[in-house]
Amino acid sequence: MSGERKGKSPALAALFILLGTGVVFYFLPSVMIALGDVSPWLAGVFGTLLVLGFFLLFWLRARYQRSRGN
Repeated sequence: MSGERKGKSPALAALFILLGTGVVFYFLPSVMIALGDVSPWLAGVFGTLLVLGFFLLFWLRARYQRSRGN
């Protein structure tokens, strides 16, 4: 049972992360257009931070799993 659970848990976590970021990236163009009305630099920085945050999330998750010995 624990082997089956061990295989499902990372897959479920990845699914939730991808769904969450998918929703965020769906609304990203609208938010960037609204921020672009204030400042094009602000919109660029916001978009860049979101994309970097996506990769940072997976990098931190991988480090956590390595430290646990998975």
